[in-house]
Amino acid sequence: MKTPEELGLNTLFLDLNSYFASVEQNEHPELRGRPVAVVPMMTDGTCAIAASYEAKAYGVKTGTKIYEAKQMCPNLICVLARHDIYTHYHLKVLEATNKHIPVTKKWSIDEFHCDLMGREKQPENAKRLAQNIKNQIYKDVGPVIKCSIGIAPNSFLAKVATDLQKPDGLVLLAPEDLPGRLLDLTLRDLPGINVRMEERLNKAKIFTLEDLWNTSPKQARSIWGSVGGEKFWYWLHGYDIPHIETNTCMVGHSRVLDPELRVPEKARLMTRRLLFKATMRLRRKGFHAGTISLGVRMVDGRKWEGAARFPAAQDFFTFMGHLDDLWTSMTLEFFGKTPDQMPARITMKKVSVILHSLEADGTITDDLFNTEIAETRKMMTKRESLSNAIAEINKKFHNEAVSLGIVPKTLAGHVGTKIAFSRIPDIEEFSE
Repeated sequence: MKTPEELGLNTLFLDLNSYFASVEQNEHPELRGRPVAVVPMMTDGTCAIAASYEAKAYGVKTGTKIYEAKQMCPNLICVLARHDIYTHYHLKVLEATNKHIPVTKKWSIDEFHCDLMGREKQPENAKRLAQNIKNQIYKDVGPVIKCSIGIAPNSFLAKVATDLQKPDGLVLLAPEDLPGRLLDLTLRDLPGINVRMEERLNKAKIFTLEDLWNTSPKQARSIWGSVGGEKFWYWLHGYDIPHIETNTCMVGHSRVLDPELRVPEKARLMTRRLLFKATMRLRRKGFHAGTISLGVRMVDGRKWEGAARFPAAQDFFTFMGHLDDLWTSMTLEFFGKTPDQMPARITMKKVSVILHSLEADGTITDDLFNTEIAETRKMMTKRESLSNAIAEINKKFHNEAVSLGIVPKTLAGHVGTKIAFSRIPDIEEFSE
C-alpha cells in the first residue's frame, strides 16, 4: 500500500458533464442553452434520467418526476433517451482521450480513470495534459461535450476533485494540500455515502468532513461494520488501495413496460425478447447458463419471482422453454389462469429476465449418472446449431432479421439495451 506522498499526482479522472443531456444538445443545436430532461418514456409519470445544466438551474436533476420537473421549469423540453447514441459518443470520447493518455479503467459510461506516469505527475504537465484532452474532445466529439477532470493521488480523490468544479472543471488535489478543499464538502458529497450511511456516521458523532477526516481506520471499520470502512478511510486520505475486480455472475435485462405493452400477452412477448437479447450477450461473452429467473411487477405493486435450473446451456430454445414454464406458473399463481386464458387488460408494469449460474465455454461437464445423456446431447446439438444460424444471420443483416415470435415495438426503440450504473452496453447489442 503506497502512501499519498509516494503516489504524488498519480491519477487523472475524467467525468463528462450532464452527459446524456449534453449529447442531445450536441446532436440538436436547437436544444443548446435550453432546459432539457432525458426520459425513458414520454409520460409525465416517469423520472428524468439526466438533466442539462439549464434544467439543473431550476432544481431538476436525475430522479426528478417529470410532472414535478415541469412545475419547477415550465419550459422544460423532454427528450426520449437514446442509449445507442450515448454509447457511440462514449467510444468517441475514449478515442479522443487515448490520443493523449491511455484510459486505464472505464468506471461508467461517462467516467474514466487514467494513470499518470513519469513527468505527467508534475502539476503543470498534468494540467496541460488535462487541457489537451478537453480540447481534443471539443474537436473530435463536439463543442457541447464538456468534462470535469480531477487529478489526485488515487482514483477516489480524483473523482471527488471532479465534483469541486462543474461544469468544465480542472482541479488538482496534491498530497500536501490534503484535506484542504475537501473540508468544504458535505458527507453526502463523497462517493459511497448515501442517506443511510450518513445516518450511521451521525450516530457516531461524525457530522462534517473534518470529523470524518479525523477518525481512525479502525473506527471507520466499526462504523461501516466491515473492512469497507477501513478502505474508505485510506482512499479518503490518499492511499492506494486496489479496487477488487468483479467477475460476470449473471446476464439479464429488465424493462418498465410502455403503457400499451402492459397487457399479459404483450408483456409475455417482451420477456421473450429480453431473453433473446440476454442470450446473445451470454454467447458473445463465452458463457453457458444453468439457471433462468423471471421477475414480474404488477401495476398494483405485487411482485412475482421464480427460477428454473437445468444443465448449463446457451441456446435460445432451452431458455425459451423454461421461460414459458415460469410464465405459466406466474399466471396460475397470481390469476388462476393459464397464459392463453388471461384477459387483455392492463395488469403488468415491469418484467425482468436473468440468466445465471454461469460457466465459461470449455468447462461444461456431463452428468456421470445421466442415462439419457446421448439423446440429450443430440437434442442440444440441434438447438445449438439452429441458435448459431440465427446469431450469424442477425450479425450479418442486423435489426432483428430473425426473431423468435413477434417482436414487441416500444417507444424507445431498443428493447432491454440500456446504460445502467457501471454497465456499458456492447455496441452490438443495439443491432440484435
